[in-house]
Amino acid sequence: MKGIVVYDSSYGNTRKIAETIVETLKESGMEADLFSVKKVKKLSAKDYNFLVLGSPTRWGTMSFAIRFFLGKVKSEEWMNKPFAAFDTELPGNIEKGEGSAAEKIAEKLRDKQMNQLLPVLKAVVSKIRGFSLKEGEIERAKEYARELAIKLKKE
Repeated sequence: MKGIVVYDSSYGNTRKIAETIVETLKESGMEADLFSVKKVKKLSAKDYNFLVLGSPTRWGTMSFAIRFFLGKVKSEEWMNKPFAAFDTELPGNIEKGEGSAAEKIAEKLRDKQMNQLLPVLKAVVSKIRGFSLKEGEIERAKEYARELAIKLKKE
């Protein structure tokens, strides 16, 4: 099984989560390509069995680049293919249940009749250390990717 992991990142945190997911998927026996959303030239469902998409949460939603990318995900090509979504968020945003990039991404991909394999991953970013990932978030991303690999193998 081969997948594509596409992310956008403002401070490098979403990129770190994306890299961790790809590394862990590969360790679990999956093939996965990693792309910054700005580097994806062509997206073909013929080349991939699954999609993982991530964005920082800004003002309660996904980045403009990810929103634009979602327009390239054609329902007729990607229908019934599995996906997972993740984001990076400030803890206050999560506690208040404010808008989430990952939840909005998942909603858009479900609208395209794709199959969501796991609940979204919300990686916590701390403002205290200059917008860096909270301790333990890389390990959470690894666990998420291991769970994803198990689900993908059952597909």
